[in-house]
Amino acid sequence: QVQVVESVGGLVQAVGSLRLSCTASGLNFGTLNMAWFRQAPGKEREGVSCIRWTGIKTYYTDSVKGRFTIYRDNVKNSVFLQMDSLKPEDTAMYYCAAGAACDGSWRSDSAYWGQGTQVTVSS
Repeated sequence: QVQVVESVGGLVQAVGSLRLSCTASGLNFGTLNMAWFRQAPGKEREGVSCIRWTGIKTYYTDSVKGRFTIYRDNVKNSVFLQMDSLKPEDTAMYYCAAGAACDGSWRSDSAYWGQGTQVTVSS
């Protein structure tokens, strides 16, 4: 049984930092690209960042470049999203996706999804 579980998000003040983690089980983690998506109220889900299974190639949506860092630990079957210099517009439900494409397309039709974790950034 595949399980994708995100860490608890939280409430943070603007310019603060938060690290999200996601652990996947029941799949061959080391062979899968991992991605973070987010969805703000009233908006469509968007890709935030992804990392290829090798851990070498990463992608970021323009609005988080230079502020967010994605990395993975294939021994612990985990992927992390370090979010710095947070802005109120980063407020959203963040989702971890195992098996999404990581080529800038954000294709995720065959991905396994976590339940999501809320991140709220106050001004």
